[in-house]
Formats: sequence, C-alpha cells, structure tokens
Amino acid sequence: MTSSRGHLLTEQNNPNSINLDQLSSLEIVELFNQEDAQTLTAINQARHDIAQAIDIASEALKQGGRLFYVGAGTSGRLGVLDAAECPPTFCTSPELVQAIIAGGERALVQSSEGLEDRAEDGESAIAQYGINAQDVVVGITAGGTTPYVHGALSAAQQQGAKTIFLACVSQQQVSISVDADIRLLVGAEVLAGSTRLKAGTATKMALNILSTGVMVKLGKVYGNRMVDVAVTNQKLRDRALRILQELTPLSQEEASILLEKSGNRVKTALLMQWEGLTREQAENQLLNHGQSLSLHLSSS
Repeated sequence: MTSSRGHLLTEQNNPNSINLDQLSSLEIVELFNQEDAQTLTAINQARHDIAQAIDIASEALKQGGRLFYVGAGTSGRLGVLDAAECPPTFCTSPELVQAIIAGGERALVQSSEGLEDRAEDGESAIAQYGINAQDVVVGITAGGTTPYVHGALSAAQQQGAKTIFLACVSQQQVSISVDADIRLLVGAEVLAGSTRLKAGTATKMALNILSTGVMVKLGKVYGNRMVDVAVTNQKLRDRALRILQELTPLSQEEASILLEKSGNRVKTALLMQWEGLTREQAENQLLNHGQSLSLHLSSS
C-alpha cells in the first residue's frame, strides 16, 4: 500500500468549500446541507452491494455465525455504535453482532488513531475473538487503506470467514478481494480529509441498513414493527405495549398482563393472543419457523 494518500477521494480538496474559513455561520450550515445530500446518492449507487452484504450476513447468522465490524477511529466507533444497538432493538445476544476497534474500549472516548497502522493488531484481533468459517467480518475504513482493517480481513479470510469491505473510495483507488465490496462515494469533504463528516454519515447510514436488513431476514421484524424489542426500560416497555395494542384488540391493561405472561416477548405474546396458545406452545411454534411470525402465519 502506498505511503502517499493524497490521491484518495477522501483526502482531496472540495472546491465548494475553498473559502470555508470566510463563511458566516448560516453559510456554513447551508454548505454542509448541500454537501450532505451526496450521502443519499452514494447509498443509492451502492444499493446492490449493500443488499448482497445483507444476504451474506443473514445466511451466516441463520447457520449459527456471528457478524463482526472492524475499524479504527470514526469508522471503528460507528461499528461499535451499530453493534451496541442490536441487543435492545432486536433482542439479540451481545455475541451475535460485535465490534472490534483498534485500541479497544479506550479508543471510544480517546483518540488512538496511531494504532490503525498496525496490521498485525488486526490479525491478532481475529484470533482473539475466535472468528471462524461461520462468521462474517465487515471491514470499515473511509479511506480504504487502514492497515488494521486489512490485517483483520486477511486473517478472517484465512479462517474461512465471509468478508465485506466498506470504504468511501473507488475500487480503482483501493482494490481488495472480498465477498461484498461496498463503496460509498460521497466526494471530497467540506473540511479536507475529515472523514467523520460525509464519509462518516454515509457509513452510519449503510450500517443502519445492513444490520436492520439482516434482522428483518432473521425474522425479528413483523411488518415494520420491532417485535423482538428487548423490554429493558420504561420506554421499551411502552413500545412493546403499543405494538400489542396495535395488533390486537387488547386494552393497555390487558396487553400488560399478556406481556408479563409471555416473559416480555412481544412475538410470543402475539401468538398467544392470536392463536390461544400457552407461552411454551407459542415459543415452540416460533422455534419451528425460524423465529419468524410471518413464516408461521403463512404456513398456518
């Protein structure tokens, strides 16, 4: 990999912000708003590759695999954020979707970007997490060249894991052999080289779509409702009760009683109500249909 990165799209100067330091506050906001519109275009252009990544990851997880995000700096933090939000949103175990960031937990709150240059650390992380042929590893690097990420992807491939690459530079600038190659071409940043801006925004959007799409495929969504929500606080309990009330004729009090009987599992509660099942019977029905309400209902 070349030591000079000036040719990369993420490092180039943006002609639209050449006088950034002379703009009023309102003009700065307006400029960012105009530039951020490119993130939507980038996602649209990468839609087939993102869809392929959803299929790869969901199939692996159905077979008992795990999904890992690997990155450094902003890219790593975005991976941690997405992974951390899966358990409360989809009631997944913390092991199902995990994030590996150069520098570990300390790097979440303190800059440790120097550690991204150590490919061997990325390789070691793959061994540390016991990543194997059942798993999927998503390497996230805005500029595409982060040695830590490349080291991790190479080690993951040696273990037989599926690999996905997510970068904001073209394949012509940085090439790699992976199972799915997502390129989010948002163009040069308003602040030259600051990839926490458009590149970070587009990356967050792509990860949102990827993880949510995977969970839809795993049967954790019914219609557009979060039926596998983890009822761990008052806000989430309120959401669970609203879902039950929207999909059944139950009052709030009746929905609350049913939720308790179901062990705070919305999908289980719905089947108990719709089909007059006990909690155990409902759980068995879901188990027999891959935890999918839709599959169960379509086979009934």
